[in-house]
Amino acid sequence: MTITVVCDVLGKENNGTTIAAMNLIRALRERGHSIRTVCSDPERKGESGFYVVPRLNVGPFNRYVAKNGVALSRPDRAVIDSALEGADRVHIMIPLALGTAAAKAARKKGIPITAGFHCQAENLTGHLFLKNVQLANRIAYRVFYRKLYRYCDLIHYPTQFICDTFEAEVGPTPHRVISNGVNKCFVPREAVKPDEFKGRYVVLFIGRYGPEKNHEVLIDAAALSRHRDEIQLVFAGDGPRREKIIRRAEKKGIPMPVMKFYDRETLIDIINCADLYVHPAEIEIEAIACLEAIACGRVPLIADSPRSATRYFALTGRNLFHFNDPKDLAERMDWWLDHPEERRACSEKYLGYARQFDYDSCMDRMEQMIIDAGDMHREA
Repeated sequence: MTITVVCDVLGKENNGTTIAAMNLIRALRERGHSIRTVCSDPERKGESGFYVVPRLNVGPFNRYVAKNGVALSRPDRAVIDSALEGADRVHIMIPLALGTAAAKAARKKGIPITAGFHCQAENLTGHLFLKNVQLANRIAYRVFYRKLYRYCDLIHYPTQFICDTFEAEVGPTPHRVISNGVNKCFVPREAVKPDEFKGRYVVLFIGRYGPEKNHEVLIDAAALSRHRDEIQLVFAGDGPRREKIIRRAEKKGIPMPVMKFYDRETLIDIINCADLYVHPAEIEIEAIACLEAIACGRVPLIADSPRSATRYFALTGRNLFHFNDPKDLAERMDWWLDHPEERRACSEKYLGYARQFDYDSCMDRMEQMIIDAGDMHREA
């Protein structure tokens, strides 16, 4: 089939949406499909299979958008029509301007449409300082539905959590719940702690440096830990709150967190030399980073935030801590660090648990969903 994938946000693979899009594009190509990708990444101009639209100019907010490590796309009808010409299916990543324009164009052309759900309401309202305003989040979901998801033959939800959250606002939708999948390269392997980590407990968190990720809670917990002088925090990622995170660590007087964006191979080594993985984020649709750590056999400690699907990855109560509660997190970190045998036993259980997120299996299901959209479309 010829499948057009529409990506409002696509650039360096340093955010969940881009990683999910590129994983899907590569997987569909490997399965023999012809993929056309619509995006605004200027580095893709002239590259086979890419249809590049202009970037969205938001005037005085351009600097703010760039600071968040993303670039938004401006619809170009001629480019969209060219990418849709003769396409068998169209898959849209998120409900922003480019995706919604492509959905309307595809509907007029009678092309079956699928779309991923990779954007929580809070991902939008948080930029407007309204993430905790329930009415604003409800309105955001209804706008998402009106602009994109009502046109879809099938919707891809990465977790049951986000499916339930969205359908609570807009009613039942035609859908499939499919994990974004964990790449097969994330496996346990021998890894020697770098010299800078030796003699310390390595506590790892992988995630964008954004307010919804709650790095500060982990910093505060490390400061309260009995092992505060032995803990080396590692924040794998990048983002706009780098300086605020550094200032928080300085204020709390703990060893400075290591803050780097790692390539995949180095990240796998870092995961495998970590003593504990902590995921304090408040808002998550899935958190593949946490699953990658689990697939490498790391024991996770996860915030029980009601707005995060990641809490469902906890196999026991000891794998959860009270959201936004550094004291509770510190106590649970100390317990795991003080009980290495229990940590090893829990690691074995997580290795079995992680098999359900096998990347190839998830991509097979994604392919089948896109194929099945044709039947759903004909029934409509």
